Amino acid sequence: MARPAEWALILGASAGTGAAAAAALSRRHGLNVFGVHRGNHPDTAERAVRAVEATGATCHLRVSEAGTYAAAREGANELLAVAGPKSVRIFVHAIANASVARLVVGTRPAHPKQVAKTFEAMAHSFLWWSQALHDLDLLAPEARLLALTNPMTDQILRGTALVAAAKAALEVYVRHLAAELGPEGHRVNILKFGAVNTNALRATVGDEGAERIERSVRAVVPAGRLLQIEQVGELIALLAGDEMSWFNGATIDYTGGETQSLWDHIVNPTPGEP
Repeated sequence: MARPAEWALILGASAGTGAAAAAALSRRHGLNVFGVHRGNHPDTAERAVRAVEATGATCHLRVSEAGTYAAAREGANELLAVAGPKSVRIFVHAIANASVARLVVGTRPAHPKQVAKTFEAMAHSFLWWSQALHDLDLLAPEARLLALTNPMTDQILRGTALVAAAKAALEVYVRHLAAELGPEGHRVNILKFGAVNTNALRATVGDEGAERIERSVRAVVPAGRLLQIEQVGELIALLAGDEMSWFNGATIDYTGGETQSLWDHIVNPTPGEP
């Protein structure tokens, strides 16, 4: 069980990866959950709260934007009031708020506002919240800060260049934060996992695009299926454990061989042939 009065801070806690992480962290470690979401999915947010509270833990949801510097400062101050200092055992950055656009080709190439919004939400906000947690002394001893990424940084999926570029920047933030916070005992990592059929995926590429990605993944991944969102939540809970404390500054591959198998499929499209 967790140490007394320890919390998980989860951005994007109402659905998808964030909700799965909240349930797994409270179930495995007894962590209370302070979640931030934009209020777009009230039904799933209610289910997320019930899943956490069913374990006997507390779930406090803040409905607001999480992706700006001001939002990070306001949210961290609310967290301090709710949980107190040195209370955050793990911070999970599961924000999904990006623009889909091509860079130069097409009738509406990427606009500066789209670029700014995507980088703010998907990359810079991890830095803003990390700064706020550190400045307000909210991090518990040996706290874990965990960002999330995907194979888009290694692949070309039309229209997702902004997402891929922001996630690449996020990886750089993780490595540098790991170096800065490591001497204090904290650990900063980024988890790269494969395609999961979530609202975030459908919002990024549309229902037809999500179905096309699912077919492609089934064709190339050795397991022949998509990753389950609950599996991501369970891995996040494992990474919060003391036995995982040697991970630091790492990009943890949880793609099930998706990236490697994709390139093998391109080079050798007929299965079984050398």
